[in-house]
Amino acid sequence: MVYLIIALKLIVGLSILNVWLLRSGKKTQWRGGNAGNLEEEFKAYGLSKSFMWTIGGLKILLALALIASIWYPMLEMYAAYGIALLMLGAVSMHIKVKDPLKKSIPAFTFLVLSLAIALL
Repeated sequence: MVYLIIALKLIVGLSILNVWLLRSGKKTQWRGGNAGNLEEEFKAYGLSKSFMWTIGGLKILLALALIASIWYPMLEMYAAYGIALLMLGAVSMHIKVKDPLKKSIPAFTFLVLSLAIALL
């Protein structure tokens, strides 16, 4: 079970870092509305650029904390529940702009995986 939790932490943490640090300026099939990058996606949701940077900073910080929790278990609950909360917000934004269900799959998946990490 320990190795499963470590794998889940790495999957969630590295995926979030990938989205925010490596793919933030790229178009993907998961972006909300018709956005071609993260800035356009937040604009499609009716959210400001400063809010985007706040959410991005929180996601990066929590992703790093989730990975660090492999060695520092006291970080696990804060990071896992924090990511779950942010992913719940992401799913709600997709619903707000009436995206097809498919676009919510990554956020919903990371919501479920984060809750699994916290509860296992």
